[in-house]
Amino acid sequence: MRPIRKVLIANRGEIAVRVLRGLHDLGLESAVVYSEADRDSWPVLLADEAHCIGPAPSRESYLRGEAIVDLALAIGADAVHPGFGFLSENAAFAARCRDAGLVFVGPPPEAIAAMGSKIEARRLMRAAGVPVVPGTEEPLADLEAASRVAAEVGYPVMLKASAGGGGKGMRRVASAADLAEAFRSARSEATASFGDDSVYLEKFLDRPRHVEIQVFADAHGRTVSLGERECSLQRRQQKVVEESPSPVVDADLRARMGAAAVRAAEAVGYVNAGTVEFMLAPDGQFYFLEMNTRLQVEHPVTELVTGLDLVVAQLRVAQGEALGPEFDIPAPRGHAIEVRLYAEDPYHKYAPSPGRISRLRWPHGPGVRVDAGIYEGATVSIHYDPMLAKLIVWGVDREQALARLERALGELRIEGIATNVPLFRALVADEEFRAGRFDITWLDRRLGAGELARPAGTRLADLPLVAAAIAHHAATHSAAAGEQGGHRPIWRLASRRAALRGTTWSW
Repeated sequence: MRPIRKVLIANRGEIAVRVLRGLHDLGLESAVVYSEADRDSWPVLLADEAHCIGPAPSRESYLRGEAIVDLALAIGADAVHPGFGFLSENAAFAARCRDAGLVFVGPPPEAIAAMGSKIEARRLMRAAGVPVVPGTEEPLADLEAASRVAAEVGYPVMLKASAGGGGKGMRRVASAADLAEAFRSARSEATASFGDDSVYLEKFLDRPRHVEIQVFADAHGRTVSLGERECSLQRRQQKVVEESPSPVVDADLRARMGAAAVRAAEAVGYVNAGTVEFMLAPDGQFYFLEMNTRLQVEHPVTELVTGLDLVVAQLRVAQGEALGPEFDIPAPRGHAIEVRLYAEDPYHKYAPSPGRISRLRWPHGPGVRVDAGIYEGATVSIHYDPMLAKLIVWGVDREQALARLERALGELRIEGIATNVPLFRALVADEEFRAGRFDITWLDRRLGAGELARPAGTRLADLPLVAAAIAHHAATHSAAAGEQGGHRPIWRLASRRAALRGTTWSW
């Protein structure tokens, strides 16, 4: 395989920035595609080259696989990095890159295709000895078939789109009386979201945890597990907080899950970075959920507890290098937590909040990392996923990591749009979260019950008004204060009194 000298990044936002940094560290040339809506985006400003690929809608820009391949060839790129989302798990796009003589920085298209069908993946996992949730191995032909299987495994059950993801085409069915409507709506949503109405059925696991294993494989026959990530804190089946290691996974369970994940990857001839996702039941049994055939959003927590750069490793493996001894990871080092910063309001049904970022201040200090695709003055578009950035912290143990997360959230300031930062501030103050007692439905349950209320306190966005009032008061009374023998600036008094009262500033 020829060396990679120039890479076209077929993505946007923070993941494009993350890949750009990996390319820079390796001394490789970089190019990015962008839509008309992203003309002034952070990746465009950082890349060696930037090329407009079309209008704002994804189907007219970031999902134009043929145009992206043609562009890569035209600019002399050797490889294409898909990031996550968009075309990253599109087997046809990976094959198109390969056929054009481009290196696709990811797994072979055959592995993507095998894991892209949830039904086919379940069949392969059973054959490889990887535990799967009891259910069907073929698409449900009709409602009668669904009724028969549901009766066999026992209610409640889950209907899932074979080509699904992100909670789309998924329905929990509590009883036989609910099956017909759930079956119809699951197929309808699967068709609308994925162009494929195939659904399957599996036993519903009550309040499991979502634990995934990061795997990495080279083209020389070596596949390794890099430990687990706890991903149970989700809103509407989408992750918002991840950490490594999991608070409930011990060394024995880590070894067993890691071995199962390696078998899963080897069963499809996997190469490069991938993630095998499991449901961990309350009784300690784990079951295969799916395999994400790409780099995950939450990869930074694995990087922080292993010391690896997974993007650099992706690029090295893509050009034929073997995994080195640094991939012999005996155990996680310390503890890392990531929170996904979204332009949305979790206290108003996650209403999106597009607009201009009028003020931005990132946190700093020991153990704090920010992966961002935004800057002060940037505009958050209505056309794409509302994720702005990822705030990641590391500590020698979970307690220190939580303390650093609390500090970082206190320093963070984003104005001009609503964000989910208040939710994370509520979480770090919550006893159950701090104790690690949660599951995949915990966050939705607590929010629905009003138990994770927005933290009280003066909004930092209001401080300019407060400061103006204090300045006016100081100017008005300075003469009188001077006649009485001088004065201490009132803002200092206010600040000291606030500190003594333990006032919390929030935004």
